[in-house]
Formats: sequence, C-alpha cells, structure tokens
Amino acid sequence: MQQEYSVTIEEYGLTISTGSIARQANGAVTVSVGGTEVLVTATAANELRSPDQDFFPLTVDYREKFAAAGRFPGGYFKREGRPSEKEILTSRQVDRPLRPLFPKGFMNEVQVIGLLLATDKVTDPDILMINGASAALLCSDIPWNGPIAGVRIGEVDGEFVVNPTHAQMDESTLDLVYVGNEEDMMMIEGSADQMPDDRFVEALEFAQNAIQKIIAAQRELAAKVAKPKKEFPLVICDPKVFEICEKIANTDDKLAKAVYLPGKQERGNAVSAVKAEAKEAVIAALGEENIDPRHVNIAFEELQEKVYREGILNKGVRADGRSLDQLRPISCKTDVLPSVHGTGLFQRGETQALVIATLGTSKDAQELDGLAGGPKSKTFILHYNFPPFSVGECGKFGSPGRREIGHGALAERSLVPVLPSEEDFPYSIRLSSEIMESNGSTSMASVCGGTLALMDAGVPISAPVAGISCGLVTLPDENGKIVKHVVLTDIIGSEDHFGDMDFKICGTSAGITGFQLDLKIHGLPIAIAKEAIKQNRVARDAILGMITEAKPAPSATVKPTAPRIHTMMIPSDKIGALIGPGGKNIRRICELSGAQIDINEDNSGRVDIFATSEESMQLAINEVNLVAAQIETGKTYKGIVRSIKEFGCFVECLPGQEGLVHISELTEERLEKVEDLCKLGDEIIVKCVGIDEKGRVRLSRRAAIAEKEGRPYEPKAAEPRGDRPRRDRNDRGPRRPRRD
Repeated sequence: MQQEYSVTIEEYGLTISTGSIARQANGAVTVSVGGTEVLVTATAANELRSPDQDFFPLTVDYREKFAAAGRFPGGYFKREGRPSEKEILTSRQVDRPLRPLFPKGFMNEVQVIGLLLATDKVTDPDILMINGASAALLCSDIPWNGPIAGVRIGEVDGEFVVNPTHAQMDESTLDLVYVGNEEDMMMIEGSADQMPDDRFVEALEFAQNAIQKIIAAQRELAAKVAKPKKEFPLVICDPKVFEICEKIANTDDKLAKAVYLPGKQERGNAVSAVKAEAKEAVIAALGEENIDPRHVNIAFEELQEKVYREGILNKGVRADGRSLDQLRPISCKTDVLPSVHGTGLFQRGETQALVIATLGTSKDAQELDGLAGGPKSKTFILHYNFPPFSVGECGKFGSPGRREIGHGALAERSLVPVLPSEEDFPYSIRLSSEIMESNGSTSMASVCGGTLALMDAGVPISAPVAGISCGLVTLPDENGKIVKHVVLTDIIGSEDHFGDMDFKICGTSAGITGFQLDLKIHGLPIAIAKEAIKQNRVARDAILGMITEAKPAPSATVKPTAPRIHTMMIPSDKIGALIGPGGKNIRRICELSGAQIDINEDNSGRVDIFATSEESMQLAINEVNLVAAQIETGKTYKGIVRSIKEFGCFVECLPGQEGLVHISELTEERLEKVEDLCKLGDEIIVKCVGIDEKGRVRLSRRAAIAEKEGRPYEPKAAEPRGDRPRRDRNDRGPRRPRRD
C-alpha cells in the first residue's frame, strides 16, 4: 500500500498531503486550511490527441461540490451542473501561471482538476487550488518547471494580511492574488480601493516574501515522494524545414516587410502569403510525404517572434510604427444610442468597445451561490462579449467562454471602487461591453468605455477610471537570466502573442483599482514590474484626460428612458401596514401604480420606489403616504365604511386607521338608523373633528359637507330621543355570569 506524506506550514495553518486518495493520477494532493479542503489532481495523456497537433492542450477545471457545504444542489436533477463564474475564474487563475512552465515542444494533453471537498465558509478555496495544482504537478512524473505558490493579500487598518478570511476581506482595501516562484512573480490579479502605486509595489514585495514558506514545503513534499519525471517526445521543428522557411522569409526581407505593414489585417494577409510560399518550397525540396505539416507552422511562429522581438530590442521599432511608450490614437464618445440608459464608445487604434449601461431595481441584483462563503449578491454587473466579427473571422457565437468571463470580471472589479453606495444610488447597474474591433487590450477598452457609459447614464461615480496594458520583450542569457528588456505601452495583439508579458492596470488619478498580470516567461523581477507600473501610470493619466475632456462629469440626471427612483422614510411600525396581510397591500399598490416598491430589510423604515413615469411614481408615493400617514384633526378624508353600529359607523380613513362617525354627525337631518344613509363598503367624505387622549378618532360627515359648501359647522348638542322609550335596567334580562 502506498505511503501517505504530508507537510504543514504552521504560520498559515496550511497542510498539503499526498498518497492517500486519487492514486492513479500522475499526481494528486489534498490542501487544507481549517475546515476547508481541496483535492487537486494532475494527469497527462501518453499520446498526442492527433498526429497533426501543433498546440499544447492544458485544461484546468475547479469545481465546488455542494456536499462540501452540507447542501443539496438545486434544480430538478439535484446534482452539480455547469461551472459557476467563481469556478471559472479560479480555473483561470491556476491555468495562467502553470502554462509557461511546461517545456517548449511538450504537447501531450495535461488536465488539472480541483474539487472542493469541504468548506468552513471562512477560507476562500481558490488559494488552496493554486498551491494544490503546483504541488500535484511537482509530485507527479509530468515534466514541469515549478514549483510556484500563491497567497491572497488584504490590507486591513493599514496592515497587510496573508490569506485573510471572508470577514477580513469585507474590511480590506486590497484584494491581491499573488503567484510567484522563489525569485519572481508569475501572475497577479485583483482590485484595490484607489491604492497609490508605491503602496501597491509594497504589497507585491510583501507577497513575494509570503510565498517562500509554501514553496519550501512543496519541495519538501516532492522530495519525500521522489517520483522521477517521465520522458515525453517533444514536438520540435525539423531543422531542414526551418532552414528553408527562414531562407524564404529573409529573401528581400519578405517577412519583415509583412510584419511592419500598418494594418492588422494587412499584416496577417501578407504573413500568410509568405508562409504559403515557404510551404511550397518545403514540399518541393523535401517531398510532401517526408514533412510534418506542423513544422511549417512552428517555424513561422519562431520566425515571426524573432522579427518582432529583434525590432523592439535592437531598433526600438514596433510593428505599427509607434515609439515604445506611445499610445495608439484614442477617441471617446457618449450618448451614442437612443433609448438605452447610457452608452460609451471607446476606440484605441484597432480596438473598439461599445459599452451599454442599464439601470434596474434591487430585484435585478445578481444572486451569488456563495457555496464557500463570500457575498450573496451583487448589484453591479459587467458582461463582456467578444463576437468573431471583431477580428474579421467566422466562429462560435453565443454563450460566453472562459476568456469572456475573465475579461468581464477584470473590468467589473476595476470599476467597483468608484461606484456610489447603494444608499446614495439604489439602482442595480449592468454594463454590457460589446467588442466591435479587437487588436489588443479589449478588457482595458471595456473599463474606459464603462466609465463613459456610467457617466452618461447619470451614475455619480467618484472619479473616472482608465485602464491600459503594458507588454515586455526580454533577452535572456544562457541561464535564463534577463540581460536586456524593453517595456511597451499599449500592446497590440501580435505584441501580446510574441512578447513576454501582458500587465493590465486600471485606476483613477488617485490610485489603482484593478490589475492582472500574465507571463510567457518563467518569472517577472520586481524591478521590471516597478518600471511597468510607472510607465502604465503615465499612459493611464493621459487616457483619463481624454475621458474627462469627452465627459467632464456624470450626467446630472438619469435618462428619460431609465426608471425613476424615490427614497422615502416611513415609521418602522407602519412597515407591516404597507406590506399588508401576505403582501396584499403592497401588491395592490404596485398593480395600481405600475411601480416597484422595495422595503429595506434592516427595519429602518426606508422605502425605495422605482417607476418608469412621473405619473406612476406620484401615484405610488401617494399610496405609500396614505399608509404611513396618521389621521390628523382638521383634515378631510375619503373613507370606507368598515362597520355599522346602532350609535354610528366606523370609517377607515387611511389604511388600517379608523374613526367613529356618530349617528348625529352623519347628516343634518335626524336619522333613525345608520343604514338609512350608508352601508358597509360605501365611500363617504369625513372630517376629523377630534382625537381623545386614548387615541380614539372622532369623525364627522356633517363637518366635511359644511367645509365643502363653505358654511360654518356647529356640533350638534346631545338630544333625548323622545319618541324612543328608554328601557328600564330590569327589563334587560338577567346579567350573564362573569367568566373568571
């Protein structure tokens, strides 16, 4: 029986174990903190998917099991279905730092699966998944140049906190997920509350120190397992094929001329033409039966990469002719579409995002499952959509993929810090970013377009937010150490593809609100990160100036097409009357007015009314006021007769509030019976003529009629009923026995 091994980092309360479960996977570990435990497995296919495969198929899947929280899944089938947004984002967090560390040419499929087995709803399991994936690969026989480790850094009361709990994150001004190796950072992701750049750098340095104990623990565990790495065949270009392709590419500088054409599609078409010519030359020289068709593709990837990188490193020349720190031409527009609640059109070079803002009620908030803890709902949503026409291609169009969900989440968290509180602006807000053109950094265009759309919609944001991406091209020595590097501002798609870094930072003039770093190299030194942050700030400030010029401040009011909102306070003891038995009264008001009425759950008496027209709003306000109001002496009401007695009738003037109209106050004429004038359910006009010390309300129909006719009102003096004989007390029958 296989032996179980484990290591514990006492400072973090984190334990990594292997050898007990999932033993047929190439590598499997469980990672636990407190009552939260995650199983992570790593498996590699023994053969390629197909003979002509020319890419590395790495799949990372993280899933949260409802049993982990002691719950049943919802729905008819009572089992887990499609992954949630949280599961997809966690999978992406793990995929990005793992991918660059596999050997070049390794193309066997690798699958990393994480399962949440138990949760105490205190610790977020995403950090456990990151460290588990690294440990599973390190302890496996799969070739991989790890380990890496991850931590979450929060800032509470001015102090950095490692792996804060959900409760601590509620108070934190920073949410930094940091992944790195022993020397450098590999991936970062998160948001901040307009954090200054210098403080952000301090957080990165703090996180780099914090991961070292986790890396050491993984190495200790791998040494115990002592599993040798398996040899896999690498897919490398045939030197003969590469030589022929290189000759064709260099003849008259064909490839270089194609790469430096001004437009993205022009460049793509020209490179494809050179590639087709090289393929024909390879077939002619070696024979079609003697070549692997993948090798031409691999050769041209390497040749293009060489042209791009040498131009930048040696000449300071970029494919589209810009200087290293120059932004592409930018334009900003608002109020682009009719009828919608707000729009922003942001164009940067060949990247264009049309962002549409929609304002809704509290019922439009998105409910979150919160299986492992965290928030239960959110009232701000940003959805990012990337149709194939944005890159001039035909392709899948429909439900969002992982990339779209990830880009939307980055843009969303970058805008959250500047949104008004729900107390000040109780709308639910949805931004829909429709990418019209794409040539790099569409997520950052979504942030800029989102800012414009919010301001156009009348959302009182505290400051505009802009985002831009910086790239990197490096020259390593024979040991992999970086000896030369160039940081690029505002990278285009090809610079992202053939470069080493995509470092996105969003923020206001006061500081950083969102960030994400992806690498293709084995680590980014802090010194280069500082340079990129500084260069990003200069570009970000320039874009903020353009946004402010296009839209200096949020619109003073929402658009006519947006729902109106009115907030009012009513006595807390009137909430029950407003709702009514089983919600009957509030439903009646909503149906009558066409408005939506939301009552704050904190029992403060706050009522939010949403309506699409002024008439609907005023009708709802009047109805709520009727419920919240008290009957006042001297005021006239249209009431409903609720009960009839021998001595008068009780009239409901306001919902749930009644008063007595004595028979003598119903009319100037003498009445024998109340029913001679009114019956149950009749509407009559009455005036409050007094409220005694016990709160009993006296009403008068006579007074209301006199007021209407403009004549004085005089209360009737009590008069004997001369024609109605008084009964002797002894004629009333025997006294009923008193019940003790």
